[in-house]
Amino acid sequence: MLFYPRDFLNLALTAQPSPVYCLFFYCLPFIPMSSSTPVRVALIGFGFVGEIFHAPLIRSVEGFRLTHIASRQAAKVHACFPDVTVLEDYKAAVSHPDVDLVVLATPNSSHAPLAEAALRAGKHVVVDKPFTLTLTEARHLSRLADSTGQLLSVFQNRRWDSDFLGVRNIIESGTLGDVVVYESRIERFRPEVRQRWRESSEPGSGLWYDLGPHLADQALCLFGIPHRVTAHLLKQRQGAQTDDWFHVVLDYGRTQAILQAGMLSAGGAPRFLLQGSRGSILKQGADRQEDALRQGTQPGAPGWGIDPDPAVFFDGDGTSTAIPVPAGDHAQYYRLLLRALRGEAENPVSPAQGCALMSIIEAAQHSAYEGMSVVPDLTDRERAAWR
Repeated sequence: MLFYPRDFLNLALTAQPSPVYCLFFYCLPFIPMSSSTPVRVALIGFGFVGEIFHAPLIRSVEGFRLTHIASRQAAKVHACFPDVTVLEDYKAAVSHPDVDLVVLATPNSSHAPLAEAALRAGKHVVVDKPFTLTLTEARHLSRLADSTGQLLSVFQNRRWDSDFLGVRNIIESGTLGDVVVYESRIERFRPEVRQRWRESSEPGSGLWYDLGPHLADQALCLFGIPHRVTAHLLKQRQGAQTDDWFHVVLDYGRTQAILQAGMLSAGGAPRFLLQGSRGSILKQGADRQEDALRQGTQPGAPGWGIDPDPAVFFDGDGTSTAIPVPAGDHAQYYRLLLRALRGEAENPVSPAQGCALMSIIEAAQHSAYEGMSVVPDLTDRERAAWR
């Protein structure tokens, strides 16, 4: 009977290895997967995020095979994907022997324990944002991934939004000159508090955990780690059990990044507003991929990700110029992930980046609670991940 390094690793993690085994096996390097073998994927959770985002995106990338879905609604899953195996036990699903990659689309409070179970079972893991509930949990998972040799990644799909790609291109082109104000907003009008875990009082709920990781991650991609964070997190709607509005400022000295989201904006708000030494940029409309996915459009369909709403540049004389933005493409995350699993590219969102983002999330929470600016807690490795 032949054994390969990954077999030994699974034995070491599921049995009670000796100290010698621990010393050797817990330091195994990442072993790339064969490019000729499909990556077997277990999607854990088939709520809104699992059904609308992950399942169609995974299936749109050749090289992934969605084989298992963990859900307590088997009929719903089979109506969409009759060819997959449905498992009710989430813990059994993350350690299933016929799975290579586990994708977690479960409530936020379950991310850390399920990710740990999957890593210890020898699986590669994708965790939907937010990475974890705390920086301590994020760092623990990062160390565990290092020690097991598994790839661990955070799903930050909005790095491939059309509006963000357009803004990033404009900044990098030098059109704005020195950027001094960066405003990024996602405003909605949902005055009624809904009965769902995201709007409950349970750990991991609230708008800052929901939309904050998107807006903060985009800011970090553009400007790196801020000097300090100042935040206001509020409950504004009648009956709100958790924060449903936030205003967070990332201080970069001369440059200020302002992140805001809320549930009582009937007229909407610009998605982006940037001011620089050569003019300003206004991007009114948001990326349309989520709307397309909600309507059942499959990633890669004709016109996928196209955003007809341009960014508008205003120069010092008041002249405006429309600047088209690139098409968005959330599936690019999974394409890059596949290449990373095969050893052909870097992890699209590394654990170190995920930890740094969790530091910003925590800093904002401390700032709002204490009423003061907070300096993010970061290791050298986490800082280096954003340079």
